[in-house]
Amino acid sequence: MTPFIAEIIGSAILILLGGGVVANVVLNKTNGNNSGWIVITTGWALAVYVGVVIAGPYSGAHLNPAVSIGLAIANKFEWYKVPMYVLAQFIGTMVGATFVWLTYKHHFNETEDKDAKKAVFCTAPAIKNTFSNLFSEAIGTFVLLLTIFYFTDATLTEPNTIIGLGSVGAIPVAFLVWAIGLSLGGTTGYAINPARDLGPRIIHALLPIKNKAKSDWSYAWIPVVGPILGASLAAFLMLALS
Repeated sequence: MTPFIAEIIGSAILILLGGGVVANVVLNKTNGNNSGWIVITTGWALAVYVGVVIAGPYSGAHLNPAVSIGLAIANKFEWYKVPMYVLAQFIGTMVGATFVWLTYKHHFNETEDKDAKKAVFCTAPAIKNTFSNLFSEAIGTFVLLLTIFYFTDATLTEPNTIIGLGSVGAIPVAFLVWAIGLSLGGTTGYAINPARDLGPRIIHALLPIKNKAKSDWSYAWIPVVGPILGASLAAFLMLALS
């Protein structure tokens, strides 16, 4: 499997399971309806774990443009590979979001809450404030990248280098995302990944979802720019400390 295909598949599975847990919690007549934030954060953490397990041996499992850019800034990943990785990540997240909709299509039809249906695809702030929301996304991604640098020794760049422990090596990534979601996710829903938010948001706009909300394009730049800022700051800090 090529790194490009691995990033597509890993990102698709990330969104299939991550968006899937949100759908299970917020849509009507599901078995997991109203099961809460703990279920959502746990599901997302495990979604990251599965995506990393699948893509890790072939691409290093970035699954996130902020990770690719942060590693490149820190001189741990070749810049010429970044566009290919980012394109694959966006393709994968859009594919994954489409399959979430197909899986839960009848439950979308049974749900009247427009914002709940949109939440399956993309994030939204609990309190809308441009600076605060941007800061929340940046600080969450800063923690993500800074920790990745330390527990992987920044080796998410070549095949078979995820902490050197194979599939078990992906477990710390899951715990990291779980911690960020539980502690920092209450403000904006912790996108911490431009492709995770923008790719599914585009799919939300395109799909024939019954009685859907607008896709909130005025906010859409924040979960793109915020994570890139946070990842960049983490990378510059690592360069300064090295």
